[in-house]
Amino acid sequence: MDFGASDLLAIFSGSLVGFILGVIGGGGSVLAVPLLVYVVGVKSPHVAIGTSSIAVALSAFANLIDHARRDHVCWPVAILFAISGVVGAALGSTLGKHTDGQRLLILFGMLMVAVAASMALKREGGSKPQAHLDRRNAPWVVGIGFVVGALSGFFGIGGGFLVVPGLVAATSMSMIVAVGSSLVSVTAFGLTTAANYALSDLIDWRLVLLFVGGGFAGGLAGGRLATTLAAKKRALSIVFAVVVAAVGVYVVVRGIVNLMG
Repeated sequence: MDFGASDLLAIFSGSLVGFILGVIGGGGSVLAVPLLVYVVGVKSPHVAIGTSSIAVALSAFANLIDHARRDHVCWPVAILFAISGVVGAALGSTLGKHTDGQRLLILFGMLMVAVAASMALKREGGSKPQAHLDRRNAPWVVGIGFVVGALSGFFGIGGGFLVVPGLVAATSMSMIVAVGSSLVSVTAFGLTTAANYALSDLIDWRLVLLFVGGGFAGGLAGGRLATTLAAKKRALSIVFAVVVAAVGVYVVVRGIVNLMG
């Protein structure tokens, strides 16, 4: 495999996303699409979304294994949420494929600002250390799962920043269980979106290998640093939220300029 400048940039971008995920624990994957478009130089926003969705799914799955070992996953709730969300992700990703690329980027930039606001706010879990699926909360799990899945599929993101509060709202589960359980959905949504884009040949498989490879390396480095920086995690999250918001504004402005041009 011959390496060019774009290949090195892909590895660097993947490493950066993985590192952020390792240190902060979430939100980093929202940078995947703008990095692929504006740093790596992927021409099509649709190819960037299709490619990043695989990276998001694999990263979530790797984190899911660790949370499952620690018994931080409420499987009945997580599986039902994921199943309903997969239906939404299939519909959302189909709509995303048929949306103009520049308009999709503008909407994505707006989403990044929303993600930044979500990260800046201190989230609290529910009052139940052990959540249970019953007749009262099952409809909420299904409904919220479908909506979150649709948004995830449309934008090609993991949607963890929506899944976590969605699970808490539906079942009042604790934050750590919500985070662990959300990874089931993030993995499922990413794979669903990737499969849909793959059917339309909108995935650069070479780029997937480079980006994911860089992501795993960055994730290992970030994970090792996370313990050292644990006391400063809140401050780091706020700083990163500002960066995400700034990139989101840039994506919106750039998209508008390209549309007008």
